[in-house]
Amino acid sequence: MSSVSPSQVEVGHTLPTLRLPAVDRTMLALFAGASGDHVPLHIDTDFARRAGMPDVFAHGMLGMAWVGRLITGWAPQSALRSLSVRFVAITHLGNQPVLTGKVVELLEQEGERRARLEVQMANQYGQIKILGEALVALA
Repeated sequence: MSSVSPSQVEVGHTLPTLRLPAVDRTMLALFAGASGDHVPLHIDTDFARRAGMPDVFAHGMLGMAWVGRLITGWAPQSALRSLSVRFVAITHLGNQPVLTGKVVELLEQEGERRARLEVQMANQYGQIKILGEALVALA
């Protein structure tokens, strides 16, 4: 959780960067089991290659979960009011997710002070994989 108090949050404030280990087969297998998403493109190399891919690749929802982790590392989960993402590119094996976010707007909504965040996930080369937006209540 961030040490910044809600009253100190301003437009332009950045969330602490979340850097994760490289995507590997074990990670994909564990996520498939935990999520129930056993789509062969994510866990079966032969299937992925027959589909024209070089190998298996990360589930989009795994990336979205990491976006959620970025946000809830900064604000409590109970403060999250909305989250939407757009999957921009495939996260391949060996990609190291780097998640960032920043406050782009402060607003009053439904009796709460809220921060609109822009969030993204890139790999270690700066290639964008996910773009998103979240709305977080500031206590």
